[in-house]
Amino acid sequence: MTSNTFNNAALLKAKNIRLLVLDVDGILSDGRITFSESGEELKSFHTLDGQGIRLLLRAGIHVAVITGRKSTIVAKRCADLGISLVAQGREDKYTALQELLATLPTPPAMEHIAHMGDDLPDLLIMTQVGLALSVPNGHIEVRNRAHWQSSRQGGQGAVREACDALLLAQEKYQDIIDFYTATIPAQTNTAHTPARTTTSPSTGRNT
Repeated sequence: MTSNTFNNAALLKAKNIRLLVLDVDGILSDGRITFSESGEELKSFHTLDGQGIRLLLRAGIHVAVITGRKSTIVAKRCADLGISLVAQGREDKYTALQELLATLPTPPAMEHIAHMGDDLPDLLIMTQVGLALSVPNGHIEVRNRAHWQSSRQGGQGAVREACDALLLAQEKYQDIIDFYTATIPAQTNTAHTPARTTTSPSTGRNT
């Protein structure tokens, strides 16, 4: 199922998700890899995804990034978003996940983890966690095993759809909307209020 809502089966799983694990290439990025003339690897990320991740973290849902490649730009992006659970250069993603879970004081059970991936190295995690997510540009074997698929492509807001769907499933979405649409309290502006003057009955002078 696509869009920012889950079908009934996925909804039951999503209600108890405590950790969202994300791939990078094809999920947080569009999957294309660009190199500068100096050999530096370049990637583009979507601001919608970044905001969605921040909202999940604010709502108490952990976010982890596990990727087969290693890049300083990914490390910077994760640091900027407040993601501390990061494993780069790991094709053995399931083992990497177990290592990251060991760093948490109270690691969630596998059925309370969601993973969003697009290619074959993601399959082992996706078949072990409670909720498997994918994207339209993902490999067909991955999409066939996903409980849910975004309508947006990877790197184009797909992660935001997943974040919104999780927040909706856990009834935390409306609180966020209310926060951003709250009425601004009225403020009294005294900067240009003219001073009041009174006349003394005894002297006739202004005071």
